[in-house]
Amino acid sequence: QVQLVESGGGLVQTGGSLRLSCAASGLTFSVYSMGWFRQAPGKEREFVAVISWSGGAVYYADSVKGRFGISRDNAKNTVYLQMNSLPPAATAVYYCAADLDYRGLPHGPRGVDYWGTGPLVTVSS
Repeated sequence: QVQLVESGGGLVQTGGSLRLSCAASGLTFSVYSMGWFRQAPGKEREFVAVISWSGGAVYYADSVKGRFGISRDNAKNTVYLQMNSLPPAATAVYYCAADLDYRGLPHGPRGVDYWGTGPLVTVSS
């Protein structure tokens, strides 16, 4: 079955950096667009970033533009999220997502093909 296994979450101070990884198995990784979403306590899950199947196109939520970077390695079936200059508001569970529809992912979590279980990222003030 399809598995998306994230790693790299944890505790970081305000202004610090973290890199999340998501290793995929059970699917043809190279044909899927991959995205990251996050869900803060008491809030809805929101879109963060998406990368196309080839890595040639990326798109970010306005709230993370210039600070986050999404990338992928199709040889390793892995997608990454580099997060820099983290503010306390970035505290959330971060979910990896796989979907065939690149343009659909930024519209929200509904209909996403596959989800990871989500590492917690805590940014202390």
